[in-house]
Amino acid sequence: MKRDLDLLMQKRDLAALVVVGESESNVARTYLSNGAHVTGGYILKKRGEAPVMIVNAMETEEAAKSGLRVLSYFDLGWAELLEQHDGDEVQAQLVFWGQMLHTLGIAHGRIGIYGDGAIHRYLEFSKRLSQALPAYQFVGEEGMTIFDEAFQTKDDDEIMRIRSVAARTTDVLQHTWDYIASHRADGERVVDADGEALTIGDVKRFVRRALLDRDLQDTDMIFAQGRDGGFPHSRGEDRAEIRVGEPIIFDLFPREIGGGYHHDVTRTWSIQSVKPDVQAAYTLVLNALEIAVDTFQPNIPAKALQEAVQTYLERHGHPTARSHPGTTTGYMHGLGHGVGLEIHERPRIGHLSKDTLAIGSVITLEPGLYYPEQGYGVRVEDTFYVDAHGSLVSISEFRKDIVLPLNG
Repeated sequence: MKRDLDLLMQKRDLAALVVVGESESNVARTYLSNGAHVTGGYILKKRGEAPVMIVNAMETEEAAKSGLRVLSYFDLGWAELLEQHDGDEVQAQLVFWGQMLHTLGIAHGRIGIYGDGAIHRYLEFSKRLSQALPAYQFVGEEGMTIFDEAFQTKDDDEIMRIRSVAARTTDVLQHTWDYIASHRADGERVVDADGEALTIGDVKRFVRRALLDRDLQDTDMIFAQGRDGGFPHSRGEDRAEIRVGEPIIFDLFPREIGGGYHHDVTRTWSIQSVKPDVQAAYTLVLNALEIAVDTFQPNIPAKALQEAVQTYLERHGHPTARSHPGTTTGYMHGLGHGVGLEIHERPRIGHLSKDTLAIGSVITLEPGLYYPEQGYGVRVEDTFYVDAHGSLVSISEFRKDIVLPLNG
């Protein structure tokens, strides 16, 4: 959680951290700025103190919505520095960083650099910083970063926002179900009242509009039919016509508009009817999800849930990533992942995971079975959070019927 940042900084011996980058989607900046929408600048956090935003003068009003202390570049003498260095922005920035750190009362120590954007630029710039400002040691991180560790659990405000996204996403699922159901069958084709075929692209455009109407944005949904659904991350082919009796994996993971919290949910639908082998696989996947939920308890190793699902599916003759490392059929992936400002966060739920599920964890559970050469894949996914009582609570409250009947 955000309140743990000072302890996590102490653990890493960081005097301060700096979030950099001009990328629109910069989760570390969004996290520290409480979602204020700025397109660049810096956030500095001295250990033991609240973060400070340092931004372009055009962005100070927007940055102030963070509730944090805000300074403009000009407050720290950027215009004068640029003039002194004859327009050489790199040289001016080296001095500017010293100004930022001194303004926050940081005279020396380890400074962690985080953020998203032009990585190549900051890899090189950090070398220059170390030479120009020898009192500081500028460092990055490998493996579990400070933000990865903080993201593993969410506070009440974060969970409230994720639940809001989940409720709106569920509404979109219902409207999408109703939209498809309003069509009719023409042989194996699904068509509208005028006999025009319904395509995957048509459905995706409907979903994107529905999301925008609810202040959400698509982040490249999956709507994959038949053989395509046998490849877990196939997005589906927009021009493909939707066919009766063909399973469709619909994985929807929108976020708040402008960069914010996500929700992640998957349903498998088959229009009008379902083939026996697909139904059998789907029943196993539903059972696997129930087994994962039943296995959960507070502070349990995340891998315990995955291992319970793998054992169940292996007993029913399906390869898994544990029994057949590298398999591209059967149950080939992890059971789930954390969800928040990023669609894939810690904790990870695989059989080799070292992560733990604790109060405040927000996770997906998404067992699936994939057989592309048999023409199908099936997956069911709910997002859950662990409440203050240690209970696992689903926030993906949409039906799990596989057959979607037509009534057009």
